Amino acid sequence: MATPVSIVSGRATKYLAEKIAKSYGKSLSKVIVTDFYDGEFQPSFEENVRGNDLFIVQSTFAPADNLLELLLLIDAAKRSSAKQIVAVIPFFGFGRQDRKDKPRVSIASKLIANLLSAAGVNRIITIDLHADQIQGFFDVPVDHLYASSIFFPYLESLNLPNLTMASPDTGGTRRAAAYAKILHTDFVICYKQRTKPNEVAKMALVGDVEGRDIVLVDDIIDTAGSITKAAKLMMENGAKSVRAFCTHPVFSKDAYKRIEDSDFEEVIVTDTIPLKKESKKITVLTTADLIADVIKRVHKYKSISSLYLFNK
Repeated sequence: MATPVSIVSGRATKYLAEKIAKSYGKSLSKVIVTDFYDGEFQPSFEENVRGNDLFIVQSTFAPADNLLELLLLIDAAKRSSAKQIVAVIPFFGFGRQDRKDKPRVSIASKLIANLLSAAGVNRIITIDLHADQIQGFFDVPVDHLYASSIFFPYLESLNLPNLTMASPDTGGTRRAAAYAKILHTDFVICYKQRTKPNEVAKMALVGDVEGRDIVLVDDIIDTAGSITKAAKLMMENGAKSVRAFCTHPVFSKDAYKRIEDSDFEEVIVTDTIPLKKESKKITVLTTADLIADVIKRVHKYKSISSLYLFNK
């Protein structure tokens, strides 16, 4: 007898979980969350999940209650005798805290990995971790997917004649180089120096962009300070046009205004995080079909190695 599949969602990512369930071909299982006056909350499954492969969809962007809600859902699933508990975390929050970059700080990514394991998760599915090595923080399998499989078809549809990939910082060089290699084009790099987090003091360009259609690639746009400065730098150096691909649209503080006022023709993002408001310069591509495909493969014990590959 085949193991039943249940797809459930936390409140933060229900908009995406509904699309995933529809793409998979079934309804989202019902979950209710009871809120108490003191701020405490209690999620509960309103359908039987005993013996099921249970996929819990919840990104862990701010506030931290989203992470706590995911942990409570995992614990509830374990206590409800689900056969396999898979946390589908489209955006893995706290991913930028993957190392000690100065004395006396925590490594939050490792702590969260420990918390998820302690809660009882059996597997993690996520998209574009800020650092690949975060996979090693887990003692359970991690299916680390790339948004490139979503971006490539869109990029090809643009038919940019003088395409050049770019990275807004040296940390994203590998990502931009991978895109450039597959698309058989050049890539350039922005070198930046920070005085403090989210604030760039100096930025310089490495490479030629004159007359080129530039596409900046990054995993996260937070305040949009760095990437809009990079766009301006490209145009000042003679670029024909500039766009950006970003997987996770955190968009905090003045990000929307900066993008609206920027030199970007378009900023293409995914729906791992919901937009706080719409913008004529922001295009959203869905990850629902990709995640639904992975859920099917995990459930049926089929290979998903082809989805790890940074290719078309």
